[in-house]
Parts: sequence; C-alpha cells; structure tokens
Amino acid sequence: MSLVFAAVTPHTPLLIPSIGKNNLKKITKTKEALQKMEEELYLSHPDTIIIISPHGTVMSDAFTVNFCSEYSIDLKEFGDLLTKQRFRGESHLPYHIRQASYEHDIKTVLISKSELDYGSAVPLTYLTAHLPNVSIMPIGFSDLEWKQHLDFGYILKEQIMRTNRRIAVIASADLSHALTSEAPAGYHAKGKEFDEIMQALLSSHNTAGMLKLGPQFLSDAAECGFRSLLIMMGVLRDMNYNYQSYAYESPFGIGYLTAEFNLA
Repeated sequence: MSLVFAAVTPHTPLLIPSIGKNNLKKITKTKEALQKMEEELYLSHPDTIIIISPHGTVMSDAFTVNFCSEYSIDLKEFGDLLTKQRFRGESHLPYHIRQASYEHDIKTVLISKSELDYGSAVPLTYLTAHLPNVSIMPIGFSDLEWKQHLDFGYILKEQIMRTNRRIAVIASADLSHALTSEAPAGYHAKGKEFDEIMQALLSSHNTAGMLKLGPQFLSDAAECGFRSLLIMMGVLRDMNYNYQSYAYESPFGIGYLTAEFNLA
C-alpha cells in the first residue's frame, strides 16, 4: 500500500499518569495533542507503525532495525509497575530494509530486543490505544553523518512504498534539554535557538537547512531527537505533505514538540 501517517512526538515518561502524577498537569498541551494524534492515527488504519527512537540501540557506524516477533513495554525503571503492553513485530520489512541499505552502501544491522525503550514505549502507549492488532518496527539511528540519516530515511520510504501494508512512521524526538537552569543539561542559549530553528525548518520543509546545522550547535543545545527527524525527512522526501504543529511546550526545560506531517 503506502505511507499513511507521519508524525513527531515527545517521549517523556512523565506523560504516563502513574509516573507523571501531579507533573502531568504541567504538560497538558502535550497530553491533549497526543490524544488528538491518536485519533488521527486510528483513522489512517495502519497495519504497521515504524517508530524511530533516540533511546534504542545506537551504533557508531550502522543503523539498527529491531526485529522481534513480539515486544513488551515495561516501565519499572521509572517506578511504574502498572503499565504493561505487548505488540506484534513486523515480519517482512526488516529484511528488505537491510538488503536495500546494503545495496546503497549504508550499513544497517538487525537486532533483537523484545523490551521497548521508553523513547518507543511512551508514544506507543498513547497512540495505539485503539489499535490492538497493529505491528511495530523500532528503528535506531547512528553516529553517521547527517546526510546518511536522510538517505537511510529515503531507503525506508522506498521499502514502505513497495509493501502491501499501510505504514505509519513516528519520529520520537524531544528537542533541547537546555532551555532553563533547571533543565537536565542546565541552561544554554543555544537550546531555545535550536527549538525555534527546528520548528521553522520542519514547517517550511527545509531539509537542506537541517543538514547545515553543525555538531557543536546541536551539542550546546543538548538536543535529543535531531537524527530521528532527519530520518523522517528522508521518509518524506519527494512527498506532498502539510506540517501541522499540535503543541510545543517546555515546562521542565526540555522542548516537547507534537506535530503531524499531513500527507496529501
């Protein structure tokens, strides 16, 4: 079939009620945006969700595709003993993606980890509430150059378009972690600049502008999901879409962006 849905989400564990508790009130905009996105995703009738997470396996020289028959969510590391969920794995795409990557001289490794990292678990907890039969395929970025992330995303897009399944792609990506002095990385002026630039580049479809952002600027901004978003831009290459921001907020000094790329 084709690509039927594409979006970017934050992944703070505070979005999970049993973890966030009273702090959840401080990210109401993000919670409501994810609930709205869940409705839109449901209406797209996906068979498979590809989720790109910054907190999965990151290799220096290769992208990773997590290939399991079943995945589970377990958030006990955050003190949550209640949130449990299982997902079916995608059985065909991983091999095709690895082979296509090899043909394009981009190294992609198949891994097998059944327990989802929180970068995948938090968005999926919200977005699959009414999709009990959807399969998933977690993707991990690498330390390779920005352009190779874009190219890897385009390989994903080519394989998506060749499958007979309806595919959704989610880029799990918090933005700067340096927006205030209380932020995890402390304060840095580049944090706010990065978040503003990223939102402007995404809304204007300016992939070339993303490729020009330097490693030092990104390090100063203490960003989390830039490479997830680069892969997403590769997936969206040569496609018609409208960028729609549902919410942006940063009550804890971390930029939380929830947005959809509405496909034409």
